[in-house]
Amino acid sequence: MANGTAGPAVLVSFLIAGVASAAATLSYAEFAGLIPKAGSAYTYGYAVLGELAGWFIGWDLLLEYTAIVAVVAIGISGYFSFLIEDMDATLPDWMLGAPGTGDGHRVDLFAAVLCLLIAYLLNLGIKNAARFETVVVILKVLVVLLVIAVGVFHIATANYDPFFPYGVGGAFTGAATVFFAVFGYDAMSTAACLVLTGMQDYRDIDKESGFSTAFNSVGLGGLADVIAVGAIIGILTVMFTFMLGVTRVWFSMSRDGLLPAWFAKTHPTRHVPTRVTWIAGVASAAIAGFLPIGEAAELTNIGILLAFVVVCVAVIVLRYRQPELPRTFRTPWMPFVPAVGVVFSIWLITFLQWQTWVRFAVWFALGLVIYFGYSYRKSALARR
Repeated sequence: MANGTAGPAVLVSFLIAGVASAAATLSYAEFAGLIPKAGSAYTYGYAVLGELAGWFIGWDLLLEYTAIVAVVAIGISGYFSFLIEDMDATLPDWMLGAPGTGDGHRVDLFAAVLCLLIAYLLNLGIKNAARFETVVVILKVLVVLLVIAVGVFHIATANYDPFFPYGVGGAFTGAATVFFAVFGYDAMSTAACLVLTGMQDYRDIDKESGFSTAFNSVGLGGLADVIAVGAIIGILTVMFTFMLGVTRVWFSMSRDGLLPAWFAKTHPTRHVPTRVTWIAGVASAAIAGFLPIGEAAELTNIGILLAFVVVCVAVIVLRYRQPELPRTFRTPWMPFVPAVGVVFSIWLITFLQWQTWVRFAVWFALGLVIYFGYSYRKSALARR
């Protein structure tokens, strides 16, 4: 996002996005202790705001989580391409990126295959996936610390001038676009971003393998390769987390009758929802293979931000409707904190591109057709 959207002010973008993210996570925390069931924001919205609100947020999360998997896969593919080029190897242009991202590009084949690989690994069972994810989380943290520890000595302050090359509005647009990157509430990501924009002119930062190309530009080619390998392995954890998330939301909606029970079928021995896992894998592979990373990221963020609005509103409603419920965690400074989450989330949504709104409107319209054509009559609530 530094190249083409915010410039060095991408640091401000991360900070703005972090405010909304922090406010929302406190609301999520209260619900997690109050309603310990699978389904994330879908379950919270369904329990507090009713079936239609639950459907809306669940349908939204299916798109959001699937798109996040695709965005991360595209990012990993960028580091993979960096390594291939650094080894003086060549691959056919048609398989190196989505249409419109380069001459001769037809599909980002590596990103698409990676999505299918994650689906396969998740279908092996939660225990196996959890072990793998623990290892890659450690590697991810080590890579970020390496970037900060070494990169800080290669910062050229001239790269921060101008700090707002695209104006203040560029920083706000950047906040709406990088939102999924702070979804894990990771302060180290912000620090690493500051180092990156100081090492290399924002106009030269590669949009898909930024850290490796930045280290390469200051003569640290060997370290750039290490970072690329670490990034490929380390950020796989994000793909695991969100593909797991989309399958559990889908499972929960099927459990509640809002989608056919066929989707809730689990494997007899591994006890995972195999069908929806493969569907999510194929869908994320299609997005990763044929959409540029910027468009896929915006598709992700509109879903995240709307989910945040619903959760923040729901925690306020439930606190005043049923204040006596036993809560293992209470969102502080009620209702100020969740209100901040609502305002910042809605505000950031307004900075997304109109194409993103069109795609989301189509997805939402399809959801309404399914809800009133099937879910409204077949849901567990309707049967009761």
